[in-house]
Amino acid sequence: MQLNFMAPRWKWKGAEAKALAEPISKSVSELQLSLAETESSGTLSSCNVLLAVEPEQAELLDRCCFGRLVLSAEKVKKWIQLSFEEAFFLHYNLKCIKISLHGRCLENEVDTWLYMKSKRPNFPMFFKAYSHLRSKNWVLRSGLQYGVDFVAYRHHPSLVHSEYSVLVQSGDSDRLRVWSDIHCAVRLSGSVAKTLLTLYVNGNFKGEDLNLPVCLENFTVEEQTISRWSPELSREDEFTNSKQNVTNVSN
Repeated sequence: MQLNFMAPRWKWKGAEAKALAEPISKSVSELQLSLAETESSGTLSSCNVLLAVEPEQAELLDRCCFGRLVLSAEKVKKWIQLSFEEAFFLHYNLKCIKISLHGRCLENEVDTWLYMKSKRPNFPMFFKAYSHLRSKNWVLRSGLQYGVDFVAYRHHPSLVHSEYSVLVQSGDSDRLRVWSDIHCAVRLSGSVAKTLLTLYVNGNFKGEDLNLPVCLENFTVEEQTISRWSPELSREDEFTNSKQNVTNVSN
């Protein structure tokens, strides 16, 4: 599904032109090359990864919206705090960083995968959802302040407001099972000018198959936007929904 339900809200005049001139995909390619050349390595720390990079690489990471800068007195290196999803995307999908634990470099993606899964049992589902949108060049940030898993931007947050509040679900999830939960999620998203996007990750989340990251290839992701039905709209204005997989929720 092509996500274009709501028109982007650019933050300042000229922001759209800047975004078109500097696409996220181009910046990610530059970042991938730079990190791979310097064999950058991140250190696992609880439920995040600390990545030491050159100042120029820190700027590239910011342009691509990976991680957050950690304030430090060190001038030679910059420290970036990455979420598990961000770190594993750079490590497994882009293959441009290494991961270490207690000073020892983890030899392959399986060791990193097993560690992250041990810290967060739902990591496979969330990473599949994250990589699904990130591979489409959507920028994802934490959606904690909006009561969702992620918020999705079509470009850097300094240029445009986020368009989607994202909830991740699997077949056995209890989220959005009752109408009151759906109403709350849709109203909250609408109050901050976002469209609620649910990502249904389908696959077997039990058994030994989850012990290898290749299990991601067996998962599929179904996208669905949920919006409130507005009685003020004419019945003839249905063209806005004809191109989308949308669930309308009445008051």
